[in-house]
Amino acid sequence: MDTFQDDFDWSFKAKHPFKVIVVGAGIAGLAVALGLKKAGHEVVILERVHQIAEVGAGIQVAPNAARILGRLGLLSEVMEKANVLDKNSLRRYANNEELGTAPLMPQLTGTSSRVVRAVDDFEAKVQLESGEWVSGDVVIAADGIKSDLRHQVASHHGVTDTCQPTGDAAYRIMISKDQMKGDQRALDLLNHNVGMRWMGPGGHIMGYPIKNNTVYNMVLLHPQKPGDPNEESWTNKGDKKEMLSFYRNWDDLVRSLLSYVKDDDVMEWTLNSHFPLPSWVENKCVLMGDACHPMLPYVAQGAAQAIEDAGVLTCALSLTNSVPKALAVYESVRKERAERIQNSATVTRKALHLPDGEEQRKRDEAIRGSTQGSGKNPDLWADSSWQDFKWGTDVMKDTVDNWDNLVARSHGYHVHAVQAIGY
Repeated sequence: MDTFQDDFDWSFKAKHPFKVIVVGAGIAGLAVALGLKKAGHEVVILERVHQIAEVGAGIQVAPNAARILGRLGLLSEVMEKANVLDKNSLRRYANNEELGTAPLMPQLTGTSSRVVRAVDDFEAKVQLESGEWVSGDVVIAADGIKSDLRHQVASHHGVTDTCQPTGDAAYRIMISKDQMKGDQRALDLLNHNVGMRWMGPGGHIMGYPIKNNTVYNMVLLHPQKPGDPNEESWTNKGDKKEMLSFYRNWDDLVRSLLSYVKDDDVMEWTLNSHFPLPSWVENKCVLMGDACHPMLPYVAQGAAQAIEDAGVLTCALSLTNSVPKALAVYESVRKERAERIQNSATVTRKALHLPDGEEQRKRDEAIRGSTQGSGKNPDLWADSSWQDFKWGTDVMKDTVDNWDNLVARSHGYHVHAVQAIGY
């Protein structure tokens, strides 16, 4: 990534500096806050937790995210601690056979302030759990998959904001280099920047090195157990014995890796789908990131799509003195694209978890063929045409270069969306 090139100059200053309230200090919230601050806006970040700590699994910085992080001045710092995966290796679960490979990084040019609600008419004013109100010119809800403001926007449109179980759950484990001592196969995985994607009946595993090749990160997809609550949390404890039982017929390399995990170091969470909202924008309040398009992990675009949101919001709010106009353009640029990528995860999930049989054999042949340049890869993460769509689109440049057309189009888009939901 040292060769990252960018001929797009976005170093403009805001036409009209706004006071922006950002709800949530995760990847989405911090990215948009930094972009807006650089453009000259006044930014207030509200976060519910007392301390920002490591939560979740490894984050994959796809090229579409790297492009924007470079413009925010963050890419070099991120890459100092990152592992740049050379490729993704698609493998059979039972014998570790490599079916094909796919490139992953082509060269492309403490506050304790939980926001509980917005004011009823969605002016740029939010109420904290303490009862205090905070006002500005625009509110950006980057408060994640459990967003309180998402619920309020959905309710305003007569939509019940519920999650739909996918039937999958995921274990998250991290194995240190010390735990691998004496196991040369495991150490080889740790020392090579290759993503390993093992596909098997009912589940798959994604593994790759993190923290400068000192820790091996694994996310293990498997069927959700009957009766398990559909709680969306990264911090629930998993059961190592249950994990070993599900993967007992997988290749011995996989089983060897899992054996190194301490009993208390297995985390588990359920994977749920969220139906698209009628709108991400209500007056001067706007949703971004997981608050409006939570991504399942099958195509590794959760963080990237949140960063794309940040890039477009930075541009849109800096090119006009009208908050409604900026938010309408943002939704026009981002909603269809993000939801299309969101939906691609469901398609990919089915391809990854096929039981052994004729359909699985056809999938494997398609993967082999796509690696040789023939046909579509059923694993959309590895499909070259889908990679072009995900990674090759420059949402910031598109927003700036097509601003006038987007303003005109977004007006029609907004009217159509409002009429479609009965307003």
